[in-house]
Amino acid sequence: MDLILDFGNTNKKLAIFNDDKLVELVQYSDISLTQVRNFVNDHPGIENCILSSVIHHPVSINRYLASHFHFLELTALTPLPIKNRYHSGETLGKDRLAAAVAGAMRFPGQEVLVINAGTCITYDFINRRQEYIGGAISPGLEMRFRALHTFTRKLPLINFRDSLILVGKNTEESILSGVLSGTIAEIEGITARYRKNNPSLKILLSGGDVKYFDKQLKISIFALPNIVIYGLQKILLFNVDKVT
Repeated sequence: MDLILDFGNTNKKLAIFNDDKLVELVQYSDISLTQVRNFVNDHPGIENCILSSVIHHPVSINRYLASHFHFLELTALTPLPIKNRYHSGETLGKDRLAAAVAGAMRFPGQEVLVINAGTCITYDFINRRQEYIGGAISPGLEMRFRALHTFTRKLPLINFRDSLILVGKNTEESILSGVLSGTIAEIEGITARYRKNNPSLKILLSGGDVKYFDKQLKISIFALPNIVIYGLQKILLFNVDKVT
């Protein structure tokens, strides 16, 4: 079995894979060695693990993982099952890289656009030669709501609700309309530009906010929850296979 650890700014996720099947996934707002050890103890049989972290986490976690398993920490130098053609690989977000790997593995030999809707909305393109080329980053839903409130004097910070409104009849509805309808239009517009150059493009949608988009988008998409977790597992397997 494989242990996947993904420490993001908002959520810290721990997952167990048995072959290619996701067995369990938990997430925390903070992370400690005790939480990791307890999770491991609940899943005997772990052999390999990978850690992707964008936060300062306890070094004791790394020591524990390295002493108990075949341990890999994702960095800009980690060997990948795809070619990374990004011009500044050292600044590329680990979540974007893992999502690109998952997309390429899901549709090998095809052009893929991975859209991950979380704190930010990221767009990542992989060509049919399984080369990661790059993409785009834009603000996520919560960031857009907060920006309207922070950079104006009178607009309130509203509580988001899943309601697609075209014509807002009051300020709250107008903000909802602008943010959600605008984001949907952005996604549809960007994917249309990609498809113009790549007619057979496969589009994967994931992320915490995917539930607000998948039923509203007028494009053909494939939903893959927890795409970063799946990508990390593919990176781990690739490196384990290189050793064995």
